[in-house]
Amino acid sequence: MVPPVAVSPLIKTARWSALFVGIFYGKQRFEYLKPIAAEERKIEETEKAAREEQERIAKQLAEANEETILK
Repeated sequence: MVPPVAVSPLIKTARWSALFVGIFYGKQRFEYLKPIAAEERKIEETEKAAREEQERIAKQLAEANEETILK
C-alpha cells in the first residue's frame, strides 16, 4: 500500500477558508431569505383561508340545490 501524500499547507488553508466562507455566505443568505419566506407564508395562509371559505360556500349552495321539493 502506498503511504499517504503530505498535503500542501496552502491547499489546507484554501480548503478551510472555503469552508468558513461557505458557512458565512449560507448564514447571510438565510438571514436575507427568512423574512421573505415569512411574508410568503402569511400570504399563503390568507389565500388558503379565502379558498376554504369559497369552497364551503360552494358546498352549501350545492347541497341547497340538491334538496329541493321541486324534483
